[in-house]
Amino acid sequence: MSVLLKGLKVSFAFILIVALVVTSTVLAYLLFGKMKETWGRTVSEESNQVITADATPKPVPTPTPVPVEKPASVLLKAPIINQYPELPAGCEITSFTMLLQYAGFDKTKLELNKEMPKDPTPMKRDSKGNIIYWGNPNVGYVGDATVRGKGFAIFHEGLFPMLESYIPTAIDLTRESFDKYEAQLAQGVPVLVWTTIDFKVPQNWVVWDSPLGPFKTTYKEHAVLLVGYDEENVYVNDPATGQAGKKLNKNEFIATWVALGKQGLSYTKEG
Repeated sequence: MSVLLKGLKVSFAFILIVALVVTSTVLAYLLFGKMKETWGRTVSEESNQVITADATPKPVPTPTPVPVEKPASVLLKAPIINQYPELPAGCEITSFTMLLQYAGFDKTKLELNKEMPKDPTPMKRDSKGNIIYWGNPNVGYVGDATVRGKGFAIFHEGLFPMLESYIPTAIDLTRESFDKYEAQLAQGVPVLVWTTIDFKVPQNWVVWDSPLGPFKTTYKEHAVLLVGYDEENVYVNDPATGQAGKKLNKNEFIATWVALGKQGLSYTKEG
């Protein structure tokens, strides 16, 4: 009986040892597998991060353009041409000639007057002599700018196509801010501007009918070449007097420019 009991104890001890060995092996296997999985995922993630960094380079920041500071004053030296005696009503085409000559064209005011678009609508007056029907200066020149007849004017819309035919980079600055006009001067290019003959806001306005409908204007309409500015003044080449760089109060001049519809024509320099 004692021999049998000793045999059972030995068998039990052997079984216990085998169970412990098997359990340790299983635990070791599971632990190694978990570590391998974690290590593999970490390496894969790091590898993916490296690949992603190489494939998508960091964007280079776009430099912010530095605004060009406008000079406090500008005075351009442009040709001066008197509209008289040949074109007593030709202030626009004379100023236009100054602008073209400044751009390098060898053209005279009389040559350009012949090329200028015209609105041939005949004038009609009422019994009191008031003009009740005539052309529209946004179509072409109304009347006759020479001494042969009565002439009125041409406005920006009528004259711009002609400027563009000579200078493809022509720009219509009408209804832009006056700062744009000064910026144009700062770039070295004068501006053809509509104002009044006495550089004062007109008090008297007239209205006549035209093929495009009623047209309101003033007989004091005038055009000059704007060639300079400073803090308080502007400078113009005035075809009515033949004076270059005539100094005018800026605020007063701007008021007349506004009254005439803020009209202006110029061009940009190529390159």
